[in-house]
Amino acid sequence: MQEKNILEIENLHTWYGRQHVLDGVNLTVSAGEILVILGTSGCGKSTLLKNVIRLYKPDTGSIRLLGYEMTELEEEVEEVLMNVGVMYQNGALLNSLTVGENVALPLEMHTSLSPQLRREVAELKLRQVELFNVYDKYPKELSGGMQKRAAVARAIVMDPDILFCDEPSAGLDPVTALGLDKLLITLNETLGMTIVVVTHELESIKRIAKRIGFLNKGRMLFSGTLDEALASDIPEICEFFLKN
Repeated sequence: MQEKNILEIENLHTWYGRQHVLDGVNLTVSAGEILVILGTSGCGKSTLLKNVIRLYKPDTGSIRLLGYEMTELEEEVEEVLMNVGVMYQNGALLNSLTVGENVALPLEMHTSLSPQLRREVAELKLRQVELFNVYDKYPKELSGGMQKRAAVARAIVMDPDILFCDEPSAGLDPVTALGLDKLLITLNETLGMTIVVVTHELESIKRIAKRIGFLNKGRMLFSGTLDEALASDIPEICEFFLKN
């Protein structure tokens, strides 16, 4: 039986002025998997993510997310994205809000839950990412790793069908990065959450990737398992793994 694709990208092109950033990208993501998009800096990884969640609109091509053609939607984009979680590279927590208020913010914006219920849901999500007694703290009172976990809690507070993480372990020490990787694996295995991770961190790739997509100069050179990538004779992939 063929797995259901939660994301299908076909022949995607994006230009920044004269720069051809994404050059005919094709990629699929199956429901329930962890896919890692990797490649060197400037290859188009973050741009691809921003196209999928409509921070940018591609010039040509197709992005079918959760059954919707994202390149054709206008008013309906926000409704679709309510089923999508995003963890940004720097966490993007608001320093003027407590950690709990940050996590509960999507509930306040998009649901009619009472303040008490919003707090209960936010506290549950914080526990799911192994953060305890931090609801009333401010982001600056947390370590970098704890801020990243809080960002994950906010990203999953609406119980999304798919979670996108942009360089989640960037700036973290190896032990903290390992803990964050284990958290993503736990969310995938216990909640069945589909996760797409954009990263160039080799150790994280080895730990979490069920499948990878390798971008190089805006083109998807490879899509398959990590073992298949390591066994390939594609020069750019060999160089990436040897250098890292």
